[in-house]
Amino acid sequence: MKILLFGKNGQVGWELQRALAPLGELIALDRQASDGLCGDLTNLAGIAETINRIKPDVIVNAAAHTAVDKAESEPELAHTINAWACDVMAKAAYRLGAWLIHYSTDYVFDGSGEQPWQETDLTGPLGIYGATKLAGEQLIQQSNCLHIILRTSWVYGARGNNFAKTMLRLAQERDSLKVINDQIGSPTGAELLADVTAHIIRIALQKSEVSGIYHLVAAGETSWHSYASFVLDYVRSTGVELKVSASDIHPVPTSAFPTPAKRPHNSRLNTTKLENTFNLTMPSWQNGVTRMLAEIL
Repeated sequence: MKILLFGKNGQVGWELQRALAPLGELIALDRQASDGLCGDLTNLAGIAETINRIKPDVIVNAAAHTAVDKAESEPELAHTINAWACDVMAKAAYRLGAWLIHYSTDYVFDGSGEQPWQETDLTGPLGIYGATKLAGEQLIQQSNCLHIILRTSWVYGARGNNFAKTMLRLAQERDSLKVINDQIGSPTGAELLADVTAHIIRIALQKSEVSGIYHLVAAGETSWHSYASFVLDYVRSTGVELKVSASDIHPVPTSAFPTPAKRPHNSRLNTTKLENTFNLTMPSWQNGVTRMLAEIL
């Protein structure tokens, strides 16, 4: 089996290189050209040519324009990467009879309410990033290719920057912190996404009827404020000295930190469909975050 991975050096792509390697021949690409192959999602013709040359059994797209605020000022670039590149991949997958595995986001919803979003809920993105990711989903579905679209949220990885590392750095520099407490979601590790993806691919290759959209996040929910408190409590318990005390992490509303793009208040995602279809149980978000912290400390 041949697997073609786009976005190999992102947080999820990095873990996918590990998780997908045992499944077959893995060709992993980033934005830099390699051996005449194109992994730059702004080069649509190059992407199409690369897929046709490799003729993979599975295409995994872990590349995206994920700079939420920047997308507001460069909508055409965001649309090219998050939507038109998906269209190219999906049409190529359809021609080849290949599977397309693609990652999407809770930002396709409007962030209202308090219930975890289900796959069938009405979408309503608040900004350019969410709108372009939704457009990508729709183009994949319209192509009629075999596909798995995995919506996720609050993704972190041990490699690269993440919220926990930022909180740790600030807690060593400052006497107090202000952290948003009115956005709710589930911190989800890139490692979990990669391992579940590998599991899904094994099943999908045998059961084409599983094609569709699924929600994939760790179990449980938290606010950014409670997430920060959990991280710093754990770090403190390992003996690392912090300037910030537990009582000096102050909860504030989203409005305290104005941004070009609106953030959803409700990023909860219901994973029942995923768990039932693929016989999975999602681990708690605390489990993954603790493991990541143990790795970086």
